[in-house]
Amino acid sequence: MYPEQLVAPMRTELTSAGFTELKTPEDVENYLQKKGTTLLVVNSVCGCAAGAARPGVKNALQKTSKRPENLATVFAGVDKEAVSKAREFTLPYPPSSPSIALFKDGELVHFVERHHIEGRNAQMIAEHLVEVFDEYC
Repeated sequence: MYPEQLVAPMRTELTSAGFTELKTPEDVENYLQKKGTTLLVVNSVCGCAAGAARPGVKNALQKTSKRPENLATVFAGVDKEAVSKAREFTLPYPPSSPSIALFKDGELVHFVERHHIEGRNAQMIAEHLVEVFDEYC
């Protein structure tokens, strides 16, 4: 478990962009079953989350007119039970953090695994997500 003072700035990077933190399994269950489109970011302390995932997601949301209606995040290595519940919704994909999932009416329609984030920059992640939003939102 990471100390809160370490992860607070990483949490704020997404919550200040309008993301709702899901800290319990019940939060996840309720939020991911919403109607409409929901973007879920599985946040992480790793370098690819800091350098590509978080800035890429934020950039994509700024660049597109077709945004997901709901924005949520869980933090791997911190909110373990919430992350575990979120990963039930992203099956059959294996656990991956960071990762980015898009749901439509509670159904997973697109998933970006860690290996699709590593080695890519924030711009590449943003461009990919804008295409995904154009298709599903």
